[in-house]
Amino acid sequence: MAVHDDCKLKFLELKAKRNHRFIVFKIDEKIQQVTVEKLGSPTASYQDFTDSLPANECRYAVFDFDFTTNENCQKSKIFFFAWAPDTSRVRSKMLYASSKDRFKRELDGIQVELQATDPGEMSLDIVKARAL
Repeated sequence: MAVHDDCKLKFLELKAKRNHRFIVFKIDEKIQQVTVEKLGSPTASYQDFTDSLPANECRYAVFDFDFTTNENCQKSKIFFFAWAPDTSRVRSKMLYASSKDRFKRELDGIQVELQATDPGEMSLDIVKARAL
């Protein structure tokens, strides 16, 4: 599975320049390559992010999550999401599962990984708990 240069470029922009709040990645099965499907503006909310994931198709995504620690410090962590809804095609789930680790290695700086098969598994409460 190839990774389009744009994936790494946009991820670096998110990590270093904070130009994006989130990035949704899609595997183009015809050309066997991971591409950028959607970019979230720096002002986008977590709700905007979850709304941008398709209900019946797998995706990879990263989200730059800002939070306040119990010690009242402002921090941010970059979350990697492996989104594989139960309703997506078996072939698609297998393709995403088998290429996830290699793709994740291309994105240097991911701090937390979450796998989700329905929106409840990536609720804001779960993300906050994983961030702390």
